[in-house]
Amino acid sequence: MANRKIKFVEVKSEIGAGTRGASLGVDAIKIAALDYGSNMFKTFETVEIKNENHLLFESPGSPYAKRIKGLITMYDRIGLEVQKTLKSNGFPLILAGDHSTAGGTIAGIRMAYPKARLGVIWIDAHADIHSPWTSPSGNLHGMPIAASLAEDNIGNKMNKPDKETVEHWKKLKEIGGIVPKINYRDLVYIGVRDVEPEETSLLKKHHVKMFTTAEVKRHGVERIARDTLSHLNQCSLIYISFDVDCMDSSISKGTGTPVRNGITEKEAGSLLVRLIQNEKVCCFEVCEVNPTLDKENLMAENTFEILTKVVAQLTN
Repeated sequence: MANRKIKFVEVKSEIGAGTRGASLGVDAIKIAALDYGSNMFKTFETVEIKNENHLLFESPGSPYAKRIKGLITMYDRIGLEVQKTLKSNGFPLILAGDHSTAGGTIAGIRMAYPKARLGVIWIDAHADIHSPWTSPSGNLHGMPIAASLAEDNIGNKMNKPDKETVEHWKKLKEIGGIVPKINYRDLVYIGVRDVEPEETSLLKKHHVKMFTTAEVKRHGVERIARDTLSHLNQCSLIYISFDVDCMDSSISKGTGTPVRNGITEKEAGSLLVRLIQNEKVCCFEVCEVNPTLDKENLMAENTFEILTKVVAQLTN
C-alpha cells in the first residue's frame, strides 16, 4: 500500500480530559510545522471535525462518565468521516486532542470494513480500559479501549453509575452498529506503565500483549515492532494510536498526564516508522499534545518531527 493518500482529520476535542488545553494541540503542531518551514499541512487534504468543547462550560453530568453525551456526538461525527475517507481509498491521519475520541476512529474503521478483523496498537503510558464502573476520575479519555471492547468490567466495580449514565455508555459502545469492535487478542500495548488495579485485572485475565518501556530499550525498536506485527498477523487491518505521553515525562511535559520512564522521542519515531511500513496499517492517530502545559511548544515540535517521519514513510 505504498504511496497512501493521506487525509488529515483534525479532532480538536478535549471533553474527555481532566486537564484543559488538549484541543489546542492540533494548532500547536501546525505552528511547529510553520516554525520548521514545512508545507506538510498544505500538501494534503485536511478536514476538521466539529467539536463539542462548549460543554466544558456546562455541568459535566455523570461523575463517572463526564460529558459522555458530547462524546457520543463526537464518535458519530468521527466515525462517519473515517469511514468516508477509507471508502474513498484515503488514509485517515487523525490529529486529536484528548484520547477519548479514538473510540470514534475505531468505530469508523469498522463501519468501513464491518467484516475485518482489526488489530490495535496502542502506544501510550495508560491502558485506557476503564469503564464508568471502574474509572477513578470519570474522564472518558481513560475509556476508549473499554468502549471498543464493549468492556464494562463490572467484576471490579468501584462506582455505581446511574441508569442514564449506563444508557449513554451503551450508546457509546454501540456506535457504528458493531459490538464489540475489537477483541483482546488483537490488542497490543507499547509503553504502558500507569495502570489501576481494575485495569491490570483485565489485562492479566485476557493475556493482553504488552511491551514495556524496559523491553523497548532492552530489545530495540526493530524487535518490538516485529513481535507486535507478528502478534497481529491474523488481523486484516491495523490501527495505530499514538498518545504522546508514551514518551518520558522529561520530554512530554506538554501533555495532560505525563509519566516517568517512557520511551524517547527517537524510539517513538523509529517505532512508528517501522510499524507503519506494514501494508495492513489503515489509520494512524496522534493525540494529547497540550501546549498550555508546555514551554516553547516543545511537545508539539517533538510530535511534528515524529509526524514528519510517519508521513514520509506513508508517501514514499
